[in-house]
Amino acid sequence: MRQYIQQLLNGCIEGFHRDGVLPADFVPSFTVENTKDKKNGDFATNLAMILCRRMGRPPRAVAEMIVAALPASDRIAKVEIAGPGFINFFMNADHVAAAVYAMSQDPRLGVPLTAAPETVVVDYSSPNVAKEMAVHHIRSTVIGDSVVRVLEFLGHRVIRANHVGDWGTQFGMLIAYLEKMENEGADSLAVADLEAFYRSAKVLYDEDQEFAARARSYVVRLQGGDEYCRSMWKKLVQMTMDLDQQIYDRLGVSLKMEHVMGESLYNPMLPEIAGDLERRGMAVTDQGALVVFLEEFKGKDGNPMGVIIRKSDGGYLYTTTDIACAKYRVEHFHASRILYFIDSRQHDHLIQAWTIARKAGYVPENVSLEHESFGMMLGKDGRPFKTRSGGTVKLSELLDEAESRVASLLEGRGSELTGEERQEVIHAVAMGAVKYADLSKNRTTDYIFDWDTMLSFEGNTAPYLQYAYTRIRSVFRKTDGTPGPVKITCPQEEQLALKLLRFGEVVEQVAQKGMPHLLCTYLYELSGLFMSFYESCPVNRSGIEEKIRSSRLSLCAATAGVVKTGLSLLGISVLEKM
Repeated sequence: MRQYIQQLLNGCIEGFHRDGVLPADFVPSFTVENTKDKKNGDFATNLAMILCRRMGRPPRAVAEMIVAALPASDRIAKVEIAGPGFINFFMNADHVAAAVYAMSQDPRLGVPLTAAPETVVVDYSSPNVAKEMAVHHIRSTVIGDSVVRVLEFLGHRVIRANHVGDWGTQFGMLIAYLEKMENEGADSLAVADLEAFYRSAKVLYDEDQEFAARARSYVVRLQGGDEYCRSMWKKLVQMTMDLDQQIYDRLGVSLKMEHVMGESLYNPMLPEIAGDLERRGMAVTDQGALVVFLEEFKGKDGNPMGVIIRKSDGGYLYTTTDIACAKYRVEHFHASRILYFIDSRQHDHLIQAWTIARKAGYVPENVSLEHESFGMMLGKDGRPFKTRSGGTVKLSELLDEAESRVASLLEGRGSELTGEERQEVIHAVAMGAVKYADLSKNRTTDYIFDWDTMLSFEGNTAPYLQYAYTRIRSVFRKTDGTPGPVKITCPQEEQLALKLLRFGEVVEQVAQKGMPHLLCTYLYELSGLFMSFYESCPVNRSGIEEKIRSSRLSLCAATAGVVKTGLSLLGISVLEKM
């Protein structure tokens, strides 16, 4: 509804342009907001205050012009001017009722496919080879996966890109250690030993000069395409990704092996890019290294900052890889939008790489490069989330603890579930709680990880929303009535209906801003309005007129559909019973 009103107001602005009362080059930025008080209508806009100076008239006079220019609409009951020039819109209750009923009958819940589908590359998760995924990987993984789901739901072509850290000097050490292990009879390495494998390789590298020399030689051979070293390297990558896939599957994350696009993918492009930048004079030799000096970034001395493209020893840095990465995604996938879900501390690095890529023409101006940065997961002490001993928390261990806590929680609540049904609930609630605890927070800020809060059946949590869904579904198990046309008879029904009609708008906002917490907040508020409706507007009580029952069942059906679909877009499962 908000978008519809914005379209009407944009039509008024175009009319003012044609009539010459508003300069043609002035395209105002204005808002249409939900009102807080129903007495002021359902939506309000400040457009008149924005136009008044350019039109040389008082705000209220401009508001009167806007209202007069609005076309008649069966969606709007009336329009009023308030205060100095705010314009309030009251929606037509009959239209709202019909729209919600149509929504309850539509598998897409009234959300249309985009009229302008884009090819969007989404870079997320990005674990490292020969290391188990740690708890800090969860933010990139679950936020990125939710945005991917939303973009696909809207009809965009989405390329999942898991930018795995599968290259670097450490691989000589790892190959040498894998060779040692296999020579000693360890034909395959248990995935549970991955962290121990890396630590042991590092210790041997630091203490055994012969091993270190062999490791360094393997780096050179690997980078030169040596078949033996590449085969050993592939084993390390596969071993790691098999472990990571178990985590993805357990979390319900949609990443698969075919989405892996590691740093190694771009290696063949690096010499070509360095040579191209040098030939064009964008990169110059400075103390043996190839450097691009960017006027956009200044050092402490006030001079342009130098960004190293190739080190003096001939090696390349992450910046060069990220330039190649952006170039590849434009050329290979023809991406029109590229989203990077990467730690906020990497922002300057990314902007420098992208600035060079744009200046070189590798990424046209019409291709959007977006750093969807996120803050850190913190413990209750306000410090980065760690084990009690100060070590890194493995993501698998966090998920184990989540399931263990949910099992205890169900036992404490006297749950009668048993067997597979009980395990299904434990898994769905635990994974949902962990993911939602992250997704429900604004991704740009740090957040406190708190077991008690995230597993609560009260407040803005996954268990609360999952339980709300089961309560709605239970309504249908207790009735032989059928959903029918909606008739709004009380304020609680109207508030719920208007909130339901905002679903498509919120989904679109998540796609545009890459912020799943907007959807979380919406689902939480929707569930609260449903509870108020359910308490005030009985559905299955005897004596309820059948048409009213059918109407309220449609409101229940639409709410259940939105909660289920909304949680699905967040990558969270719902349950028929809890």
